Amino acid sequence: MRPFRALPGGPLVLNSLVVLIASLLLTAWWLKTPPGLLGKADAVGYAVCHRIAERSFFLGDRQTPLCARCSGMYLGALAGIVYLSRFGRRGGAPSLKISIVLGLFLAAFALDGANSYLHFFPQAPGLYQPQNWLRLITGTGLGVGIAAMLTPVFHQTIWQKFAPEPALGTWRQFLPLLAAAAVIDAMVWSGNLLFLYPLAVLSSVGILVILTMVYTVVWVMLSKQENRFTSLHSLGVLLVAGFATALLQIAVIDAGRYWLTGTWAGFNL
Repeated sequence: MRPFRALPGGPLVLNSLVVLIASLLLTAWWLKTPPGLLGKADAVGYAVCHRIAERSFFLGDRQTPLCARCSGMYLGALAGIVYLSRFGRRGGAPSLKISIVLGLFLAAFALDGANSYLHFFPQAPGLYQPQNWLRLITGTGLGVGIAAMLTPVFHQTIWQKFAPEPALGTWRQFLPLLAAAAVIDAMVWSGNLLFLYPLAVLSSVGILVILTMVYTVVWVMLSKQENRFTSLHSLGVLLVAGFATALLQIAVIDAGRYWLTGTWAGFNL
């Protein structure tokens, strides 16, 4: 096994301390959250999602870790990040025509979200009856947009060498991602446990991946190490710091919400 690489220019003791803190934080969070793989996924989703039962899917009698909209958003983002990895380290933003489509996805997400929110109030004028399949689709569209914007920023900040061209510059590059997102949504909507169980877990993984990428970029910038890395292994301790910060955010929100509600369940409205 290759030894863990220290942060370039940083003392080994500091790097070891970061790894130790991350390990302790992960251990504490793991012990204090509900048991089982789905229990841990619930705890991740608990930090970012209302988890209202009526707006969620179910694994038999068990609610999924995220509501329909958040499931779509984080699955779409995770699928987008994985898909964009096939193009290597392309740091260019999506082309104008692709960006317009992503903007429409954002508008659809906002419209459906606002309409859904209005239905909390019986006398409020809603545009249409909210549906979980609409929440899923509009969430997935936004998730694809998150991946399309976050991944280039990550490449531009982290890598010593990155390609300036966009990964999503043509319809030929973009349409397979949309097709994959549509397949994922169909698998979720089917309710088939063979599909829904792994996708329920992956939706929570998507949260961790996104937050880790964001906080890794933040730590790279704070440490003034932009464009100095050649691989994830060389990124080393800053990637661990990004993950630890993501987990800390989740843990703090989990603790606050549990303190207020006394339950790991979703809001009961």
